[in-house]
Amino acid sequence: MATESKSEAGGLIETIKTIVYALLIAGVFRTFFFQPFWIPSGSMKDTLLIGDFLFVNKMAYGYSYASCPSVRILGIDAEDICGWTKGDNTRLFGKEPERGDVVVFRHPVSHVDYVKRLVGLPGETVQMRNSVLFINGKPVEIIADGKFIETYAPQGPQQSRPACTSLEGTDCIKSKAIEVLPNGVQHSIIDRAVTDVDNTGVFTVPEGHYFFVGDNRDNSIDSRFVQQAGGVGFVPFDHVIGRADRIIFSSAGRSLLYVWTWRPDRFFKAVN
Repeated sequence: MATESKSEAGGLIETIKTIVYALLIAGVFRTFFFQPFWIPSGSMKDTLLIGDFLFVNKMAYGYSYASCPSVRILGIDAEDICGWTKGDNTRLFGKEPERGDVVVFRHPVSHVDYVKRLVGLPGETVQMRNSVLFINGKPVEIIADGKFIETYAPQGPQQSRPACTSLEGTDCIKSKAIEVLPNGVQHSIIDRAVTDVDNTGVFTVPEGHYFFVGDNRDNSIDSRFVQQAGGVGFVPFDHVIGRADRIIFSSAGRSLLYVWTWRPDRFFKAVN
């Protein structure tokens, strides 16, 4: 009996060790290499859809305090772990993001993770005029690309509806275009109509900061909105987490168990 008890105790200890090692390995992997990220909103349609799942490449821009993982369900924030490295807006092995990158970053005030497209670099001016993006006073090229059509109905786990004037269950139709940024990066954007956010003042991006917008131009809280009003504003370099490179999995349903809502055509799709 004593031998049995020792064997059981030894097995329990080995199990605990295995779990601890697995958590440590996962923590290291998540901190230094890739972070999982679910797309919760439609602000990046149609580049990213609600229910897309991707891994954020943390190696792309180096490391800062924001690279540390946050465990929301336990109330643990990245700043709780690595806040001692915050303050000088620099990064270890830092590499500047490129215009057109789809970037995941920490909101400067709420500390919630956001995903947007980088359009404005330090020292540049950014403005929206009649739905057209102006960088340093020059409009970017816009190429018409038909329509983006989706049903006006609840989407994803949060059951949010698209920004649209349609009736429940009918088609929500928006203009779709290809935006060509000054460095040649081309990506899709959608636009419902000319709204207040399609005409802004001139923003001058401070040194060490970046300007982000959503590809779904009429349904994105981004750098066009000041932080004090719940917007993103200018994002410091050390708040950048990493680059979104590829969609791994995608589901249009409220739950992963709804297999019929999976979108296989988006599995392993590159983010452009």
